[in-house]
Amino acid sequence: MNKKNIRISIAVSIVIVAGLFFLNRPTKNNDNILVEVKKGVFIVDVITTGELEAKHSVEIQGPKGLRAHRIWQVTIQDMIDEGTYVKKGDYVARLDASELTNKLSEYQIEYDKIQSQFIQTQLDTTLQMRQSRDDLINLAYEIEERDMTLEQSQFEPPATIKKAEIEVEKATRAHQQAQENYFIKQKQNIAKMTEVTASLKKQGLELKGLKELTQKFMIYAPEDGMLIYYKDSEGTVKIGSQIGAWNPIVATLPDLSVMLSQTYVNEVDIRKIKKSQLVEIGLDAFPEKSIEGKVIRVANVGEQRPNSDAKVFKVSVELLVQMN
Repeated sequence: MNKKNIRISIAVSIVIVAGLFFLNRPTKNNDNILVEVKKGVFIVDVITTGELEAKHSVEIQGPKGLRAHRIWQVTIQDMIDEGTYVKKGDYVARLDASELTNKLSEYQIEYDKIQSQFIQTQLDTTLQMRQSRDDLINLAYEIEERDMTLEQSQFEPPATIKKAEIEVEKATRAHQQAQENYFIKQKQNIAKMTEVTASLKKQGLELKGLKELTQKFMIYAPEDGMLIYYKDSEGTVKIGSQIGAWNPIVATLPDLSVMLSQTYVNEVDIRKIKKSQLVEIGLDAFPEKSIEGKVIRVANVGEQRPNSDAKVFKVSVELLVQMN
């Protein structure tokens, strides 16, 4: 990245009413001396340094599913050199997948555990419902037996008949109660199976997502272009750097046809800078040349930069010539 000097020219009109020198100069007739009004350029220099960057660029990002699996930072294990021209689909970088591998192992163990619970619940509910159905059949047979006993007791003493009637009623009530219990158990078992099925499905989706995420730890270029390392508040992202789940940018592919200069102006001089002013930009690589630019943005709020005691304001300047 090249640094450059910025010279800002401000066009103003200057009106000179009278000069003190001429007022104090003795004259023979003491006539007033008039000075002709002239219009010119009043130049105020504000010199600062900055860096060139593309106005538009394509971001090369790492996996976007890190937060979903509670992976907050990953380390860049390998990355191609800055300035390398890549084509779409070319290899760019590789991320450290050790934490992902550990999570994948944990998720697989949990998935196997839930799958075992699913099978066990399925077997238990099947046996319970089979037993309940058998009980209902047996109770229905018992009602038939009690009915037969009641029919055979028609010529028995009233007490014997009454007892047979009570036995029929008890068998009928037992059968009705067993039917109600059967439907309750059926709903309970459906709820159990629904719960364990949902847990198994959820764990399966997370396991599948982790496996798919593993494939994304190899990063490839989304477009053609020259690779430029990304800079964040911590510095330049390179091999050994960590990228976060909230901003997983690894590098950029800048569009060099429109360039910006980002610079910072001291709070003492910022009042001299206005949007749309023309500036003169010098490049360290070509000191004999200068490039014309225009102020496109002036920060409203100052900030404290590292290694600086004064507050500065960010100023964006767009170059008025194409760089490629």
